[in-house]
Amino acid sequence: MITRRDVLVATAAASITAVAFAVADQAPVMGSAAVDWNSVASKSTDFGAVRSFFTARTATLEQMEVHVTTLDPGKSPHPPHRHPNEELILINRGTLETLSNGEWKRVGPGSVIFNASNQLHGLRNVGTEPAVYHVVNWKSAATPSASPQ
Repeated sequence: MITRRDVLVATAAASITAVAFAVADQAPVMGSAAVDWNSVASKSTDFGAVRSFFTARTATLEQMEVHVTTLDPGKSPHPPHRHPNEELILINRGTLETLSNGEWKRVGPGSVIFNASNQLHGLRNVGTEPAVYHVVNWKSAATPSASPQ
């Protein structure tokens, strides 16, 4: 026979377990940081190379990710796509074309690209030298779910 005490102990154990899983699921919050370029390994890809600086939760974002891509001439990192997170791209070197609002636009050093949530976008190197660009993307509590491709 199950007693009230058994029910109370089982409820308490389930509650403690649920809290433990909720706390364990929370990655630590990233604080201020300075990451030296030379401390980040460059990893070769089919389209050039990538340096991944960090992917972390912050005090105001569920996730912030920063990487730098070196894109070889004539290459694209991936076909045009969409994702729920917003993304900022800062062009350091080279000549790129970006698909923005259904139109391919040419951009060069110092240019900024903003890819809005769930909007189709793409990138390709149309220059004769490797292009280098910084990517910052983030997810917050307001980030919607993915839209159909």
